[in-house]
Amino acid sequence: MIVDLFAGPRGWSEGLRLLGLADVGLEWDTAACRTAHAAGHATIQTDVAAYPTTPFAGRVTGLIASPPCQAWSRAGKRGGLEDQPLVTQTVHDLAHGRDNRSAVLAQCKDERSLLAAEPMRWLYDLRPEWVCMEEVPDVLPLWKQYALYLQGWGYSTWVGVLNAADYGVPQTRKRAILIASRTRPVTAPTPTHAKAPELDLFGECLKPWVSMAEALGWSEGLTVNTRGDRRTAGGNEFPADRPSWALTEKARSWVLHTNRDQRADGSRQTADPYAGPAPSFTAKAGGQWVLRRNSQKNATVRPTTEPAGTLFFGHHCNNVSWENEDAESVRITVAEAAVLQSFRPDYPFQGTKTAQFTQIGNAVPPLLAAAVVGAATGLDWRAAVQGEEERHVA
Repeated sequence: MIVDLFAGPRGWSEGLRLLGLADVGLEWDTAACRTAHAAGHATIQTDVAAYPTTPFAGRVTGLIASPPCQAWSRAGKRGGLEDQPLVTQTVHDLAHGRDNRSAVLAQCKDERSLLAAEPMRWLYDLRPEWVCMEEVPDVLPLWKQYALYLQGWGYSTWVGVLNAADYGVPQTRKRAILIASRTRPVTAPTPTHAKAPELDLFGECLKPWVSMAEALGWSEGLTVNTRGDRRTAGGNEFPADRPSWALTEKARSWVLHTNRDQRADGSRQTADPYAGPAPSFTAKAGGQWVLRRNSQKNATVRPTTEPAGTLFFGHHCNNVSWENEDAESVRITVAEAAVLQSFRPDYPFQGTKTAQFTQIGNAVPPLLAAAVVGAATGLDWRAAVQGEEERHVA
């Protein structure tokens, strides 16, 4: 059994699925639990800090944990930094079988801070074969503390910061990672992509970072007609490499056209469905359109020819939008945000629009998850990811 603490909408689980594995997730948020259920992932809706480890004793092979990071993140109030001495003391106590969480919690500036110590309770009680943990980079010192105790219990460990873009995610999302195993030596997963790939001594080269345009399948020369292919004229038409018209229930009538579809009488014929990517998403493929991470002056702004910056949602400033030089602005869609986090575009996020965006922003990118779990287990995650990409192309 693999247990996923603070499982969210199941970014880790989607990565495990690529490797042919499955887990049981513990999560308290109702919308995230509904998402997990819709995606076919086993879920227990509960408060991780209150749930007993006894039902899992002797049954757990792997433990995954991504504690809530709001209190530690640079994007939040960072109350966790003030609480860090309390958290590190709690980790120490739990690693020695002393559970003082109730007393410490009353002293915390942010009650979420102590959740970063919660995985140690599970590690002490269950001693799984392998461990994978993820958080914002500020938590790296805490992960190093975890690694010291795990090493004392006979685990091989690796702790560091990984960039999701180096593993095929179209987003430069950096995360503090802990990988541990008591059955094999571990190290960081070998990157598959690079910002500026170079030939190595064997004449091989990594792939370039995946751009937003590449991930979303945008290309030049495609147009969409909103009325469909009918004998009479009508409907609106817009370029597929520009923001689409508003999606309504009539979007099912939209058809894709290319420049070679013009008939002699001025009408168009239906495009070959294999002639190019379908206009599933909204935004410009070239450098004219950019993705702005939020409404603040110092917001990360990236052209679509590059990976996205780290995506955040759930705050009034985090209005992630596509913009162009003509001052047009189009709010990113749930499907677009999902793809930029390396979920499939039809992943069944549940809840309000705000809840869906929040789940995406908090999730571990599945491609990064597959790479990290592959490093912990020895499974060939690169072959699994390549097979999935080939399946989608087919």
